Amino acid sequence: MDFSSPRWLGGRGAVGGNLQTIWPALYSKRYHGPAPVYRRERWNTPDGDFIDVDFQVGPEGADAAADVPMLVLFHGLEGSSASHYAQSFAHWARERGWRYVVPHFRGCSGEINLAPRAYHSGDFEEIGWVLQALRTRHAGPIVAVGVSLGGNALLRWAEEAGETASAVVRAVCAISSPIDLAAGGQAIGRGFNRHVYTRMFLRTMIPKALRKWEQHPGLFDRERLRAVRDLYAFDNVFTAPLHGFRDTDDYWHRGSAKPHLHRIRVPALVLNARNDPFVPAHSLPRQAEVGPFVTLWQPHHGGHVGFPAGAWPGHVMTLPEQVMGWMVDRLPVDGVGRPGARPA
Repeated sequence: MDFSSPRWLGGRGAVGGNLQTIWPALYSKRYHGPAPVYRRERWNTPDGDFIDVDFQVGPEGADAAADVPMLVLFHGLEGSSASHYAQSFAHWARERGWRYVVPHFRGCSGEINLAPRAYHSGDFEEIGWVLQALRTRHAGPIVAVGVSLGGNALLRWAEEAGETASAVVRAVCAISSPIDLAAGGQAIGRGFNRHVYTRMFLRTMIPKALRKWEQHPGLFDRERLRAVRDLYAFDNVFTAPLHGFRDTDDYWHRGSAKPHLHRIRVPALVLNARNDPFVPAHSLPRQAEVGPFVTLWQPHHGGHVGFPAGAWPGHVMTLPEQVMGWMVDRLPVDGVGRPGARPA
């Protein structure tokens, strides 16, 4: 990816990384024309819970034809179909007549889920269940994009699925994903990141966890949760024990996609800006570590799910254009793409 941020929005260093993260999320243009419109479906999960899945409605008021390509986007931590990046990918899909779907992780659609669990960065079983359900109902090719947490979970699914992944999707992409969860967790727990990003996430995560305790009294130590001030402590009290991990270190170790990238057997794009405040550049993999099916894009600019472009106040539509250009190259020649379901 050849990407440079606008001159007015910083550069390669920490200041630029933060500006390129915060400004796009708050102020940048995400689409042309009307806002994306979704049709929501509630799916019952195998364990008696539910997730909400948003399907973009086409301009004529109906979903696109069943045999066109489908783009599935898995959102990041505390994200949704309304996140800035989700709206920019929705615009790309709408302009090209693709079907577009945003499955919400449990508890992220505006309504708390029912089961004594939530979601986490290594939730590959949930990713697999969602993709298989979409595969059974959609005749056309499917590609999947995961953003931040959702990207790590998507890669973990591709790693676990191995050769069988290609029967479900044509290609996958992880954007700004903390594929080394320990490195990412340490980065977000220090200095400016701790005071700004950690506080932002905990502002919604702690109340949702307390509502989960009200559903299931005694599920975790409520007073310890009230006292947490960083994601490491939150994961120790809530995320790890609720999802079968011993503690935060065990969760971050077993949930990280980076050590297993060589197992992927479907075309996969891993995009990380080297000035991402959440994902230290020193933790990123090299091409020799990942195997022939994985393509690494590591531009110097972009921040965390930012990649702003254009004149003031900027837009975030370059990101889906470049990512989906790579995806289309992995589709068969069927009227929508160029040749190649092939490893990069």
